[in-house]
Amino acid sequence: MAGRSLICAGASALLVLSPALVTAATADDGGDADARELVREAQRNVLDATSLRLTLTDRAAAGNSEKLTSMDLTLDRTGNCVGSFRMGRGGGSFDIVKRGDEVWMKADRAYWKTQLHGQGDETADLVRDRYVHGTTNESTFKDFGHACDLKALQKGLSLDTSSDESLTKDGRAKVDGLDVITLRGKEDGVPTTLYITADSPHRLVKSVQKGGGTDETTGVSDYGEPVPSRTPAPGDSVDLSDLEHESQHS
Repeated sequence: MAGRSLICAGASALLVLSPALVTAATADDGGDADARELVREAQRNVLDATSLRLTLTDRAAAGNSEKLTSMDLTLDRTGNCVGSFRMGRGGGSFDIVKRGDEVWMKADRAYWKTQLHGQGDETADLVRDRYVHGTTNESTFKDFGHACDLKALQKGLSLDTSSDESLTKDGRAKVDGLDVITLRGKEDGVPTTLYITADSPHRLVKSVQKGGGTDETTGVSDYGEPVPSRTPAPGDSVDLSDLEHESQHS
């Protein structure tokens, strides 16, 4: 469940630079040539990045325990990642670490209860304050192989989309201490504001999409920075196979 949620969240974070916005910026009947070039360069820099840090806040999901309402995920093109995630009200939270094909996942009681229903309390009691450790060769962790692969998420930017709404520049601002250029337009009918660094290389820093039931803020940073390599200590984790053994004898 967590792996599938990460795939959706990561794709959502990257698709704010979808070709729909580039198409909008190049439309003959509207748009701004400078905006077009800024978006194209920002898109190229996302596509070329060997690693990224993606943050996402989905306020529209805040009341739904089955949906991610926030994430902070650092991942690279070789499949390594570190992330923290929170579900909507009552759904709890979880952290993940993936290095190579090894995965560590740590969740709180609320998450286990929401995802496993009748077995949630039992699982939380067994796991306690530990990471569950396994590999992507195991079905439980298989989805993490895709969720933590930046290269796979970047391919989503090649999807064909269309839009006839213009994207224009709307002055300058500061985001996280960076001078940015503000661009406004629509993505699939949703009002969208992009914040792209004013200085070269032009990179996406933040996106805000709000309207029609959507209320998301995405942050993109740490272009090319290594994913933290520290993994949980053996004493802080339990292997999935050992956990299953403990469950059978509890």
